[in-house]
Amino acid sequence: MMLDKFLEYLQFEKRYSPHTITSYKKDLEDFSYFYLKTESSEDISKADKKIIRNFIVELSENNISKRSINRKLSSLRSFYHFLLKIGEIKVSPAESISSLKFYPEKQIPMSKEEMQLLNDRVFDQLHDLLEKCIMEVLYQTGIRKAELCGMMFENVNLNGNGLKIIGKGNKERVIPISEDLSDLLKSYLKIRHPQTEYKSYFFVNKKGKKLTEKFVYVVVNKYLSLITTKEKRSPHILRHSFATHVLDNGAEISKVKKILGHSSLASTQVYTNANIEQLKKVFNQAHPRASKNDEL
Repeated sequence: MMLDKFLEYLQFEKRYSPHTITSYKKDLEDFSYFYLKTESSEDISKADKKIIRNFIVELSENNISKRSINRKLSSLRSFYHFLLKIGEIKVSPAESISSLKFYPEKQIPMSKEEMQLLNDRVFDQLHDLLEKCIMEVLYQTGIRKAELCGMMFENVNLNGNGLKIIGKGNKERVIPISEDLSDLLKSYLKIRHPQTEYKSYFFVNKKGKKLTEKFVYVVVNKYLSLITTKEKRSPHILRHSFATHVLDNGAEISKVKKILGHSSLASTQVYTNANIEQLKKVFNQAHPRASKNDEL
């Protein structure tokens, strides 16, 4: 089946992560179900442009976000590009279909004061080393939740104070860590008891199994709820906060780009925009010539 061949191509030739491959599989299975429902066929290699547009319309009518629709469309483009490459089709039905335009929702990072409050009021009395490590590693390194869950034991150098992270596209990067974080991770090792099949992972839960992304999200949301009323309280917000705070403190954007594992500088520049928004707010509230409706 072409879908299986495509997923094997992503795994062995493109060397995509299991998480990314799962996302592609889900997107294509959603389209396959739609194709079966409307065309009474499972062979999506025969789909045309009209079918794909009808799929997009149905997703919109079901209140699927534009971001999610664009991701599914991107998955379809990649699938049909693969079919072109191996000679299964001559024209991609997805190639000329434009992505939906949308304005990304603003991500408001935690403030430095909020993170300090978390440290002073919560962490000083927190005895759960695993949960404290999750919060501190995410905030002090800016890694993604999937990268934290997949962090390998052999890639953690606590004597050299560095983490080797395998990011998107299996790209490696080394992130320096503070001595305090290194000491915290050493303390965690004393209570770490992995099951044999999960020994290669640095972080394991209390049952000795690899952490799940859902567990990490629940932990982050729980602790951020103690110090903020902001709606977004996810692991990504800690990544956003890390980038915003280090840039605000004078870090070079090119170095932050490398630490975050971004492929382009434009992705990192998003975090400088957060600082500009904060400057606008300060200006409008404090400058004698600024009115509440003025914009910098």
